[in-house]
Amino acid sequence: MRKQLYALVLFVLVLLLLFQSQTSFDSSQPYLSEHHTTVAPVVAGKENNVYDKLEEAANAYNQPPIDAVVDKVWKAVPGYNGRIVDMKASYEAMEDAGQFKENLLVFKEIPPEVHLEDLPPAPIYKGNPEKPMASFIVNVSWGEEYLPQMLKVLREERTKATFFLEGRWVQKNPKLAKMIVEEGHEIGSHAYSHPDLNATPVNKIHQELQQTNESIEAVLSITPSLFAPPSGSYNDQVVEIAAKMGMHTILWTVDTIDWKSPDPMQMAEKTAAKTDNGSIILMHPTSSAVQGLQPLIRSIKEKDIQLDTVSELIDESRVD
Repeated sequence: MRKQLYALVLFVLVLLLLFQSQTSFDSSQPYLSEHHTTVAPVVAGKENNVYDKLEEAANAYNQPPIDAVVDKVWKAVPGYNGRIVDMKASYEAMEDAGQFKENLLVFKEIPPEVHLEDLPPAPIYKGNPEKPMASFIVNVSWGEEYLPQMLKVLREERTKATFFLEGRWVQKNPKLAKMIVEEGHEIGSHAYSHPDLNATPVNKIHQELQQTNESIEAVLSITPSLFAPPSGSYNDQVVEIAAKMGMHTILWTVDTIDWKSPDPMQMAEKTAAKTDNGSIILMHPTSSAVQGLQPLIRSIKEKDIQLDTVSELIDESRVD
């Protein structure tokens, strides 16, 4: 009997000790809980706030890429890279500042799935309409007396253009051709003798393009990757032959009609009004083009449209 009583007393004592221990532990919970809800969020709150704002920025700034397409009207239209906010790099850039700053956002460019090179051979009349850029193309088979002044205006306005040179013109005017290159402009082919290529036999088309490339390579050590058919006259065979020779066929979106000797200021005003994202603007070395070039450049740039070479225009890289 005594043994049973002794065992019962021990059992009760153990229960009491366990109860006191639990009560002591519970009394510490408010302190731990308080530090969890006040101290931890102070540290995590800034991080979460920056990350939340980064997610908001991603929703606002992310843009999908645009595939290159063959349009019924504009023929081959180049693609355009998309962009996404690089969350990790942007967060790391803002970590030192400890807050979200829009100017510290880091972006990644996302290429389209379909590229210009994936399309069947087709002429290019314009760049991607989402790219805020336009290009001057200057077809040269005469007008050499106006070229130095045209180059001077382009240099002063910090603008690059693409000059399509006729093969025989290059042979007759090597110094002027070299001057164009020295000014940093792009060189393309304009055939050899300014024929109507739409009415030219296939073997003659190939000869015209081959002779021009040989002339340009001999004088300038450049192999053209762009071809502008004389007078814009072409057919599918012309485009296919140019493509086999590694050249895109380039036409235009806006024509200055400078060869008709329009009033330079009116020409500049009308051309600028027609110029939009992706426009390719045709001109020649003429008096009207030279006199109207500066106001034309400035009017286009006032529309927040950059001016660069055709190769830059049809490139998928973004302009932001």
